[in-house]
Amino acid sequence: MTSSRRIIARAASSATLALVAGCMVGPDFKAPEAPIDAGYSVDQLPKQTTAASVGGGNAQRLIDGQDIPGEWWALYHSEPLNKLVETALKANPDLDAAQAALRQAQENVLAGDGSLYPTVTGTVSGSRQKAQLGSFGSSIYSLYNVGPNLSYTIDIWGATRRNIESLEAKAEYQRFQLEASYLSLTSNVVTAAIAEASLRGQIQATQEVIRAETKSLDTVRSQLSLGGAARSDLLNQQSTLAATQATLPPLQKQLAQERNQIQIYLGRFPNQDMGEQFDLATLVLPGELPVSLPSKLVEQRPDVKAAEATLHAASAAIGVAIANELPQLTLSANVGLEAGQIAKVFQAKSLVWGIGASATGTIFDGGKLLHTKRAADAAFDQAAAQYRSTVLSAFGDVANALRALTNDADALQAQLAAETAAADSLALSQAQYKVGGISFLTLLTAQQNYQQAHIALVKAQAARYADTAALFQALGGGWWNRSDVVAKDRGAAQQTDAAL
Repeated sequence: MTSSRRIIARAASSATLALVAGCMVGPDFKAPEAPIDAGYSVDQLPKQTTAASVGGGNAQRLIDGQDIPGEWWALYHSEPLNKLVETALKANPDLDAAQAALRQAQENVLAGDGSLYPTVTGTVSGSRQKAQLGSFGSSIYSLYNVGPNLSYTIDIWGATRRNIESLEAKAEYQRFQLEASYLSLTSNVVTAAIAEASLRGQIQATQEVIRAETKSLDTVRSQLSLGGAARSDLLNQQSTLAATQATLPPLQKQLAQERNQIQIYLGRFPNQDMGEQFDLATLVLPGELPVSLPSKLVEQRPDVKAAEATLHAASAAIGVAIANELPQLTLSANVGLEAGQIAKVFQAKSLVWGIGASATGTIFDGGKLLHTKRAADAAFDQAAAQYRSTVLSAFGDVANALRALTNDADALQAQLAAETAAADSLALSQAQYKVGGISFLTLLTAQQNYQQAHIALVKAQAARYADTAALFQALGGGWWNRSDVVAKDRGAAQQTDAAL
């Protein structure tokens, strides 16, 4: 081992021993405990929803503590829906951005780890200088220097390690932001597909009503020609038909906009629509739904975990601020070859070296470090409040989803009864009007009631499917049971770390 290497090795060894002996100022982070008194409802929710004899009307059982599958949308048993989600996960730019943000945060952690080691730089320099020799005049000479320099600030108070801790927490935040992006994307795709199916059902129902009202218009014309109806009846029926026809374009507009939104989720332009279509009849309403225990919800929601990571980063920042208020110790060493002529630089007698240490502490800075510490404390308080707010919102989301499941199941049952009664009433009214048994106003009322009930039934069916997606989203979407996107990023980070 050469002299220069021995000097560098001794300096690095001394720095390492000082590092091990150093302490870490500031608070040691402890994750907030799960709330023990939290719940989803003030009263007992039923364990099974009501059923209705219509598509999407089967009863759903709520099972406490059941785990959530990572690909929860597969429970709808729709291959087109599965392919749609798969395509979105491969091509959505928002998900790509979240993955890139995670990689950036992971690389920042690795960069922060480098601060634990000494910095070694190499120098090659040459200069031409003039020196005064007192009464002897002056001398002009050349000076050439080749060699490494080492510097190392000992992490006595743990500022570097706290900073790395903060970077790791920020990487954890980005990891759960990726999970949140994944959950948001899959939920949005499923909800958009259900919305499309609902709109198609509403359009179909409206077209059926238009056909029925057109037939009624023909009947009124016949009655008018026979003297059994007034012209006002004809005008009223024409007005009703026109009003119903006017509701069709807005539904078609919504359908087109929903299709465009689906293309965006898939990473496509609107003109790249591949023609996938969804109908409520092709979707299966899941019969069993998991309900996470309240104590587990904070561990499952990616937004809660991201808020916890933000709180952790804020805690570590307090330690950094405290450490910066304390004196800093820096070691330095240099070894090299120095000579007045290039040809003599690499001779043994040209060896020069130096070892030094310096301690610096702030005497006056106008209160900068003090207020930086106070700002870090305030940032922690802010992160703690935001964490509590996120937890409250998480429980509210689950409570709303559970309430929607039970209430919308009741609503579908009632709406089916209303639609059946309206359809029977309309059929009876049409038959009676043909024989002059009722007034046209009675028929018109029956038509309007049926139209409203028929459209409302389709919306109530779609609500059951959407409520199911909302529950899975509120419970965290089962990200802990998937291993595709995040596992790849973790693997990449681990390979990078190993290479370093």
